[in-house]
Amino acid sequence: MSKSTISTDNAPQAIGTYSQAIRVTGGETVYLSGQIGLDPVSMEMVSGVDAQIEQVITNLKAVIAASGGDLGDVVKLNVYLTDLSNFSKVNEIMGKHFSQPYPARAAIGVAALPRGALVEMDAVVVLNG
Repeated sequence: MSKSTISTDNAPQAIGTYSQAIRVTGGETVYLSGQIGLDPVSMEMVSGVDAQIEQVITNLKAVIAASGGDLGDVVKLNVYLTDLSNFSKVNEIMGKHFSQPYPARAAIGVAALPRGALVEMDAVVVLNG
C-alpha cells in the first residue's frame, strides 16, 4: 500500500504536522484531517457556532472535491464539540448539506479545540462507492 497527499487552497492549509487528506493509492479511500471554522483566505476563525459549522462543512467539501469526490461519498464523519448543546445545530446544518443515506457519525464532547474553535469535523470518504 502507498498513499498520496490531497491538498487544496480552497480549505485552510495545514497548521501542523498533518496533511489535509491522504488517499490510499490503489484504493478509493480518502482520510480527511479535522477541519475547523477557519476561512481559507484569511486563515481567521469565523464568528459564532452556526458560521463555524457551515465553514467546517465548506472546508470538508473543498478537500473532498480536491480528492475527486463530494459530500455524498462521506461514509464516516466525526464531530467534535466544545459544547454538546450545539449538537442540534450540527444536525440542522448537516441536513442542508448531506442527503440519505447519511454517513455513519460520532459526536464527541471535548474540553477545547485548536484556535479556540467550537466545532471540528473529520471524515472518511470512499470514492466511486
